[in-house]
Amino acid sequence: METKAEKFPKGFFWGTSTSSHQTEGNNDRNDWWKAEQEGKVPYKSGLACDSYRMFRKDFYLAAGMRNNAHRISVEWSRIEPEIGTFNFAELEHYREVLRAMRAYGLEPFLTLNHFTLPLWLTDIGGWTNKKAPRYFARYVRFVAKYLGEEVNYWITFNEPEIVIYFGYLAGSWPPFRKNDIFGFLVSVSNLIEAHKRAYKVIHEMKPSAKVGAAENIVCFQPEGYRAVNSFFVSILDRTRNYWFFDRINKYMDFIGINYYTRYIFSLFKGLYQGNGEQGDNGWEIFPPGIYHVIKTINRRYVKLPIFITENGLADAKDDKRSRFLVEHLKWLLKAIKDGADVKGYFHWSLLDNFEWPQGFTMRFGLIEVDFKTLERKIRSSGKSYREICGKNALSERGGGENGTNDYAVQG
Repeated sequence: METKAEKFPKGFFWGTSTSSHQTEGNNDRNDWWKAEQEGKVPYKSGLACDSYRMFRKDFYLAAGMRNNAHRISVEWSRIEPEIGTFNFAELEHYREVLRAMRAYGLEPFLTLNHFTLPLWLTDIGGWTNKKAPRYFARYVRFVAKYLGEEVNYWITFNEPEIVIYFGYLAGSWPPFRKNDIFGFLVSVSNLIEAHKRAYKVIHEMKPSAKVGAAENIVCFQPEGYRAVNSFFVSILDRTRNYWFFDRINKYMDFIGINYYTRYIFSLFKGLYQGNGEQGDNGWEIFPPGIYHVIKTINRRYVKLPIFITENGLADAKDDKRSRFLVEHLKWLLKAIKDGADVKGYFHWSLLDNFEWPQGFTMRFGLIEVDFKTLERKIRSSGKSYREICGKNALSERGGGENGTNDYAVQG
């Protein structure tokens, strides 16, 4: 007997996300690779998933999950290995990647900068260099000129404030500066200017393009919903979640949300995670949070479409991910029914990959990767996702082909 289906809007984009450094492998031209070789981060990416060569296999697997879109990034350091010198062979490679994606029925969502920087830029100060926005806009112009016919959706930056927080305040990511408040503030200012310049360049090159940015949005909640805790949560939202978006508001055609977890705030305890079920990395699984952040963004940035550009779980045993998917999509669907203009969902990630300082220890993939043989194997959660994408719907009996009542959608 068929169960009742909860349908998503017609034309909804279903996909997964990946990034260049985390999957491609063997790129010795950026700051992360250099940090890996110098032992400044715990793990080396090496060959990663070898997606530089195996991208067709990856897209075949994504299409097999009934995806109709995919989010990737291009690597600035491959395209512009030296300042002002562009590698047309690498541009042609990425053109081949994008065409292969389309051949498998996947709409490309192209991220222009996903954390890493060319070594030549880091040598002159990275995002603290006053010319950095101009250099970024020049790079974007070349990419848009040669790849623009293949791309309709452009994401300038992935989580810009995250990378400079860890780079200039925590000091655990390149360029490894701790408590450099001046460097942090200058970098934020330059990233804002770089986005605005890139937005103008892309629209100049391709007026019909849709341009946005992707931010990691945390669901902050006050402990006990006390007034003083709520006040500080509102400050956290403005300074941590929406500061960047607020300053590029007039230079966005859509908003990208990367949602993973929530934090609770108490005046006496500070920030802490709830006591719900956790992923392998210790992040609390809190599906209602995706509803709360979508609703807040929908109110804050009226008329801007929303894409969930990342949402995923570190789960090596794959015994929580199917339920994670269904429960988060249930709350996403509720947000849509309540008026939010959500156009698509991209799960992080298609593949197990190089998860920055955590290396290959955290498994986020719907596709399991054996990093010795590079064999790819779809997980049970990937089969669950395939059924959801194929039907453009959630059924009351959740999951996928092997769904059970454990994953049932309630209400």
